[in-house]
Amino acid sequence: MTDRLKIVSAQLNPVVGDVTGNLAKARAAHSEARARGADLILFPEMFLLGYPPEDLVLKPAAIAACCEALEALQAETKTGPAILIGLPWAQGHHLHNAVALLDEGHLVALRFKYELPNYAVFDEKRVFAPGPLPEIVRWRGLKIGLPICEDIWLRNVPEALIAQGAEFFISLNGSPWRRSIETERREAFAPWFDSWHGPKGLIFINQIGGQDELVFDGASFILDSAGEEVQRLPAFEECLDTFDWVRTDAGWTAAGAQKAPVVTGLEADWKAMCRALGDYVRKNRFPGVVLGMSGGVDSAISAAIAADALGPDKVWAVMMPSKYTSDHSLEDAKDCADRLGVRYDIIDVEPTIESFNAILAPSFKDMAANEAEENIQSRSRGVVLMALSNKFGPMVLSTGNKSEMAVGYATLYGDMNGGYNALKDIYKTEVFELCRWRNEQSSPVGQGPVGEVIPERIITKPPSAELREDQKDQDSLPDYAVLDAILYGLIEDEQGAEELIAAGHDPDVIRRIENLLYRAEYKRRQAPPGVKIGRKNFGRDRRYPITNRFRASQ
Repeated sequence: MTDRLKIVSAQLNPVVGDVTGNLAKARAAHSEARARGADLILFPEMFLLGYPPEDLVLKPAAIAACCEALEALQAETKTGPAILIGLPWAQGHHLHNAVALLDEGHLVALRFKYELPNYAVFDEKRVFAPGPLPEIVRWRGLKIGLPICEDIWLRNVPEALIAQGAEFFISLNGSPWRRSIETERREAFAPWFDSWHGPKGLIFINQIGGQDELVFDGASFILDSAGEEVQRLPAFEECLDTFDWVRTDAGWTAAGAQKAPVVTGLEADWKAMCRALGDYVRKNRFPGVVLGMSGGVDSAISAAIAADALGPDKVWAVMMPSKYTSDHSLEDAKDCADRLGVRYDIIDVEPTIESFNAILAPSFKDMAANEAEENIQSRSRGVVLMALSNKFGPMVLSTGNKSEMAVGYATLYGDMNGGYNALKDIYKTEVFELCRWRNEQSSPVGQGPVGEVIPERIITKPPSAELREDQKDQDSLPDYAVLDAILYGLIEDEQGAEELIAAGHDPDVIRRIENLLYRAEYKRRQAPPGVKIGRKNFGRDRRYPITNRFRASQ
């Protein structure tokens, strides 16, 4: 019976659908593990195809490519080390989320995911069939449980494996990040150590990287037989960590494993946004991003995120003034761009706006100006940014925050243009908090410069779209602290009017904000994707009908 294994946790960043690239990444890690004298290397869930594969997994050619990749890895284990890796697997008429153990040129074991998550951002039951309750794997004299991600969160699989005498668990995961994830994982796994009888332990390996609206933090860890954390890999970073998995009198533990700090709060938000945006741009092969730099706080923080995620040389900020653009906006936009070290250009859109107004003058005759004219300004800017993107290749970065997206305070085919939005799940009040946090950083948090990169005046001046004379956001919306509190209740907590009134909010304001929230659903369906940060992002989490007359406040 083996009492010591040298194991490598490969916390890596796959690309969905890039089986060839993911195989190359696995081979490189396997070669490094061999050089380190490892007995076993662990890869995340569904690594060969990438996670989540969504309906791509229904393509027979994709499944075949993964099987061919697995065979290639299987051959390489003839010279060690063994490999534990995730992939889709077709068996009969069923498709499974599987984990394969390869050793000495053989497929030693294959196990299928039993608990298929089908809530929030997950819809695995759409594409996968559940496997049977898994049996333990007997390998090198050990009895190992191989629960796959969701299997470890619920009771059925762990209890079945424990009943079979599993000595410890190795769990491959594609566990997406959100603000509450550290608490959720601890609360889900810690109780098992009170109920397990005999020496046990959990090796938890998770992928990192951005995938459309999701971002994976990695933050892989090991809990020893006492439930103590003895490994912690860095959040949002690729990492190969080598440790000795050792049987002691007290049970199993990891010797020599890395112990990175836990990343939480605003730092975690920032790293999540940077990783998500950076991977979206890189994985979709854009050379960089271009964004409208208005002199306001949303475009400033978006530029800062982009600079940290991609490097200042891949960020192009464009100020597009109209007759309503203030001098301080022009000054602030340039100041921020200079501090970040990004390219900055000015393109005057007033001639375009005047042309549109002249074309529409006969149709608008004898009518007072309203949001129609205001939106022409925003859409003129959108046309400019899309033209620059088409001509030179950078992706347009949208800059609207969650508060604006919630109430429709954004213009379709204007400031909502773009390929991605790093702020899509960030409320306006949180934008200000993140700006101040970023300005306080005296050591690098990405590829951008350190220090105060967002001018103080941008943070403190009253927000304005500057689409008419002396316009302020609060002309149309409640104070952002009030607005965000109501929106948080309506969106994150699904509260009704009575609960919001009990919290001290004005019934008329609640009614108005709820109406705006539901009416703007059609806009959000046409908005660019953005990374999930909180409990319910617009898109994968919160799916409301566009045609919808329900109002809790009526």
